[in-house]
Amino acid sequence: MTDATPEHDPDAAAQLDPSAPLHLETRAIRAGRDDNDTALAPTLWASTTFVTPTVEDGRRMATDVGEPRFYGRYGNPTVNAFEAAIADLEGAESARAFASGMGAVSAVILGLCSSGDHIVAQRQIYSGTQLLLQAVCPRFGIDVTFVDCTEPGAFAAAVRPGKTVLVVAETPANPQLDLVDLAELGSIAGPMTVVDSTFATPLGQRPLEHGVDLVLHSATKALAGHNDASLGVVAGSDELVRWLWGFAVLQGANASPFDAMNGLRGLRTLGVRFERQSSTALRLAEAIEGHPAVSQVRYPGLPSHPQHELARRQMDQFGGLIALDLAGGLEAGCRFVEGTSIAQLATSLGGPETLVTHPASTTHVSLTPEELAAACISPGSIRVSVGLEHPDDVIADIIGSLDALSD
Repeated sequence: MTDATPEHDPDAAAQLDPSAPLHLETRAIRAGRDDNDTALAPTLWASTTFVTPTVEDGRRMATDVGEPRFYGRYGNPTVNAFEAAIADLEGAESARAFASGMGAVSAVILGLCSSGDHIVAQRQIYSGTQLLLQAVCPRFGIDVTFVDCTEPGAFAAAVRPGKTVLVVAETPANPQLDLVDLAELGSIAGPMTVVDSTFATPLGQRPLEHGVDLVLHSATKALAGHNDASLGVVAGSDELVRWLWGFAVLQGANASPFDAMNGLRGLRTLGVRFERQSSTALRLAEAIEGHPAVSQVRYPGLPSHPQHELARRQMDQFGGLIALDLAGGLEAGCRFVEGTSIAQLATSLGGPETLVTHPASTTHVSLTPEELAAACISPGSIRVSVGLEHPDDVIADIIGSLDALSD
């Protein structure tokens, strides 16, 4: 059999434009290597402290953004390489890494906003971010308005001219996979806009291309992808990242070199992992939609998702997360997550293993019943993070646990 793909066909290869930009999957493999010399694997610079040649060099290093060889809170060659890789994938001028996703979220909110400022945020959002906005921000005199992210124009309508400094969005939202119209968000004039794009990764969507100012990730999840790195990252313009860098040096929630190395390693396989998880998630969502134990399945790739057309417009891949509501409520939810064998009960997502989570008792346990209802999280809500196992095994496991609910 002759392989006639462009990679193997000499005539087709001759027609390729060598100046054309590389695909994201290729860039994810090649990014962050500027300080590698000839090493293929990411290089670990474990040192927190470096010798300063002269007093004048020390003065310069103490004020240079991301100086890699001064002191760990300011920068580190391995951490800087991870930041450069994320900036490349997001189409950003710069990026800053943090010790966790919440480190990145808190740096954006507290680094950009001051007493007397106003924030607009969506109601459907990760509970850690929600609690920071509704419990911590008021202590600093920062006012927050929550809106329904699925309502057209809701973000813009809540903006207070001259007062609103930041608009905070998360899409797809944790855990029910509600979507935000990125073009609409990016068109808001006045305040800065930030999108938590953890569920989508740069391979699923690129918010900066829609006019959004900052994009952030809990890189602990799909970007690092192996459940062995705690990382957050923010990407955007040099101007905004320089401002955040100054706050981050004082905040101290900097990423460790070891975690940054694992993050770089994870990026090397992001393309194949995300494609496999997305395809398996779609198959699984289609297989369980209509199951008698399930009252609703939410996945952006399903035509039944209320924002499916928006997902098709702004997402290149739909990701590996599925939300479902079980007809039997809390009892069914507990029995289901404790009854799977391949899918494991854990609160993270985006790794090689398929995970199931009961949000009302774990990721969103700090919310009141009223807040859970406002976020459409019921006692029977389940989040599934699809892994890299064979799709047939994952589907059989999930359906088997659903079937057992009727026993």
